[in-house]
Amino acid sequence: MAIITQTEAAYYADGNSANFGNYQFVSLANIIKAFNVVYVGEGKLIDKASKTDIAFHAQRALAEMSFDTFKSIKALEITVPNTLTMTLPIDYVNYTKICYIDSAGMQHPLYPTRHTSNPTNPTQTGSIGNENFIDAGGDGNIDLESESDAWSRYKSATPNENENQDYDYDDNIYDANIGQRYGLDPAFAQVNGSYYIDENKGFIHVSSNMSGQIMILEYISDSLGTEDEMKVHKFAEEAMYKQIAYAILSNKFNIPQGLVMRLKKEARAAKRNTKLRLSNVKMSEIIQSLRGKSKQIKH
Repeated sequence: MAIITQTEAAYYADGNSANFGNYQFVSLANIIKAFNVVYVGEGKLIDKASKTDIAFHAQRALAEMSFDTFKSIKALEITVPNTLTMTLPIDYVNYTKICYIDSAGMQHPLYPTRHTSNPTNPTQTGSIGNENFIDAGGDGNIDLESESDAWSRYKSATPNENENQDYDYDDNIYDANIGQRYGLDPAFAQVNGSYYIDENKGFIHVSSNMSGQIMILEYISDSLGTEDEMKVHKFAEEAMYKQIAYAILSNKFNIPQGLVMRLKKEARAAKRNTKLRLSNVKMSEIIQSLRGKSKQIKH
């Protein structure tokens, strides 16, 4: 349990932003120490467990909860270079949102394209059906081009959503809006731009209209980074203890299955409570969102 050792005056005068709001978290090291003291020993739930086992299962519990329970989403902002690529962060696991910001600082989401990729492009000569892949180095490995033709064509093309449409000055309506978009796929009916992720090479590729724009990547990490990153929200502290206890006992021999199943149910219940607590639902915010529910939707 965390104990406040700093006075309020010292806290606000500290100037170290890394300490601000840190009371809501418990470090993983303290979780491991507390578990070893409270749960392990003679006459306790677990009679014997090594610190290595506890640390391993604690890190696994932290990683699993980071994926779907904790607010472990990080954000990275870059200016898109002429190469139209963004390197995936060092602790990247999956993304939650990719967007760009306008002059007012508002976010506009980009959408994934499913019809292109960045395949390996070997250097070759000869006609189709009679290919001759080149090994200039003589090391038995086929030479590869710097980039694939698919990626080269994708980044050089002007997205359809950014092409100029014929404009009818008589009635101030775009001609494309008068029946000329029949059959349009709503999944691609947007002007923000698109992207795809090359997970093997570790890049996010974006469409050409994103060059020079400020792009934000919000992504999920497993929280197993530096010592400061490995921390648990206090709402999830009990869930961590339950998950570690269940993981340790489920991997031991001669443990009654009834006990293991009980701990499994307790771990699930604690995790569910954690999700409810971290959902941070405020009644006033819900009411504000519902105020416009009776408004007529105009087409």
